[in-house]
Amino acid sequence: MNKLIITRWNGSIFTLLQSGKNTIQLDIDPSGNQSILGNIYIGKVNNIVKNINAAFVDIGNGQMGYLSLSDPFLHFANQRPYEGKLKQGDEIIVQVEREAVKTKAPVLSGNLNITGRYFVLTSGKKQIGFSGKITDQTWKSKMKSDLEMKKKENYGMIVRTNAYGASQEELEAEFSDLEDSLVRILDNGKHRTCYSLLYSCEPSYLLGLRDSFKSTLEAVITDERDIYDTVKAYLDRYQPENLQLLTWYEDPLLPLRKLYRIEKTMEEALGKKVWLKSGGYLVIEPTEALVVIDVNTGKYSGRKAPRDTIMKVNLEASKEIGHQLRLRNLSGIIIIDFIDMEEEEDRVLLVNTLEQILSKDPIKTTVVEITKLNLVEVTRKKIKKPIYEQAAQLKENVSI
Repeated sequence: MNKLIITRWNGSIFTLLQSGKNTIQLDIDPSGNQSILGNIYIGKVNNIVKNINAAFVDIGNGQMGYLSLSDPFLHFANQRPYEGKLKQGDEIIVQVEREAVKTKAPVLSGNLNITGRYFVLTSGKKQIGFSGKITDQTWKSKMKSDLEMKKKENYGMIVRTNAYGASQEELEAEFSDLEDSLVRILDNGKHRTCYSLLYSCEPSYLLGLRDSFKSTLEAVITDERDIYDTVKAYLDRYQPENLQLLTWYEDPLLPLRKLYRIEKTMEEALGKKVWLKSGGYLVIEPTEALVVIDVNTGKYSGRKAPRDTIMKVNLEASKEIGHQLRLRNLSGIIIIDFIDMEEEEDRVLLVNTLEQILSKDPIKTTVVEITKLNLVEVTRKKIKKPIYEQAAQLKENVSI
């Protein structure tokens, strides 16, 4: 069972998802730096760069976003028909699909996604898809048949994991709400001025509630009155079954950030070296192009044969790597240098174990291959900024 901890520290909001005594996910909303991830704007095409097959779109206040010219799902704010190519000055409705990372601009998409607890409505892709974690084929077949009868032809749907086991009333209520939202966004896009914000995504702590798996939350705890009121209103409207989980914490002698060791968690999430219980350790190095993780035996001095020693450390490391990727929100290409294994069956066991661990990550994470140099290549979808970049946006008076 998990706890969602929400508190404010030096003006920034920290959201921790805890499983037992371990923090498995951490998000920071720095003061004055509201995330634009998921927001939908009327943007203006500022420049078209054919050699990288991209357009740079101004979404307001001089913020440029990157839009692939291969995107086939464009909605024009001025209602002009799409003639197969964009022109400088075109006003289009776009959604921020990926936040800016270092020197890279935010990634934009014309395929608008309106996300709920059970469904995602997609304005561009018209198919019905399902979360890969739903394996009940009979249920999926029935759900697809029901949705095909209800949904209109101008949008598609993705059925999220939480839909499995939800009541018919809950599913129908959200379906109707998401459909109304999409219609309202597209209609407003025809009449609002350029750079208008048509849809604003919820703050991280509400997204943590929305995306948590049903029946896995045992408490939502905060010591901030405004956050408590916002969460209460959200739960009352969208997740009334979880309203009783909301807890107000008040203890002037032991602040919530101290009780749940936020400073310690930040140190762990920003540190280069991570020790394993066996005495081995990881070295985690994010670079501009990729993330490199090195596995070392360190202080491990077991009495087992070298092959068994290596396997023990590698398997323990794979579990910790899964934890660290999610905690630090590391993404893109990840190269893991496990301790070299001579036997093929050991390599197969390690890769299978790593795949099983990473399959539990809510963000799509894939083990690509183990190379001839015994390096394991992993990809994790880029969505939000990694923790080290979120932390860099904190005010200078926050000491970590």
